[in-house]
Amino acid sequence: MKRLNLQLMMLVMLSLTMAFTSCNKDENPTIDTSTSADDALAENIYDNVSNIADEAYSLKTDNLKSTDAGRLFIGECAEITLDTIAIPHALIIDFGDENCLCNDGRYRRGKIIVSFTGRYRHTGTVITHEFEDYHVNDNKIEGSKVVTNMGLNDEGNTYFNVEVVGIIYKALNGGTVSWNSSLSREWVEGSDTFTLWDDVYLITGEAHGIRVDGHTWEREILTPLRKELGCKHFVSGTVEIKPDDKPLRILDYGTGECDNIATVLVNGVVYTIILR
Repeated sequence: MKRLNLQLMMLVMLSLTMAFTSCNKDENPTIDTSTSADDALAENIYDNVSNIADEAYSLKTDNLKSTDAGRLFIGECAEITLDTIAIPHALIIDFGDENCLCNDGRYRRGKIIVSFTGRYRHTGTVITHEFEDYHVNDNKIEGSKVVTNMGLNDEGNTYFNVEVVGIIYKALNGGTVSWNSSLSREWVEGSDTFTLWDDVYLITGEAHGIRVDGHTWEREILTPLRKELGCKHFVSGTVEIKPDDKPLRILDYGTGECDNIATVLVNGVVYTIILR
């Protein structure tokens, strides 16, 4: 069973701390891009939940696709428990009570608790992810992510429906962000090889959230977000974000480079986001 890719695709791996810089020095540098930052934070944290669970399952069953690839996400400090006798099956990734530095550079603590009805590759399998005192870079993560294997699409690729109901309590008493998403995750590369690094997914769908100040936003993926597991961040794709109190903006992850740079287009002005 290739990775238990519990994709409660939604949204995202990391307690993303964003820094913003205007690409046009003649424009107002105080433009508020925090809505885009909150959306990117949630997307990455909840997206990576599935990647972590997949890797944990492979490590526990000695089914990691490549012995030379090592661990992409999970650090040695995490304890993995797998029960395939219980129905549904159960997987627990325990990062401990203190921050555990993971191989993707994020600090995690607490538990990701996964239940699954069958193999990741099998049509109809349902994978549910929940959390127990789970933190990413000191952001506390709550909610659930449910991933359902929908079988093959018209292109012959396996795809998954991903539903996320999430709450993020931001580090340093930064307030609460709520994020709900309904996504589709298509497995477009790497399903027939024996290495994790070449796995690629395309993500489409919609989401909405509530920010710390109580304002809401809606978002729609305009061009699919490309997730290459060998890269920490999305390498391409665009997202239309509609805050209830601000102009529409376009979040752009780039054209395929594996880097930590994204941009936000607001009222014709482009601002750069550094993904940390």
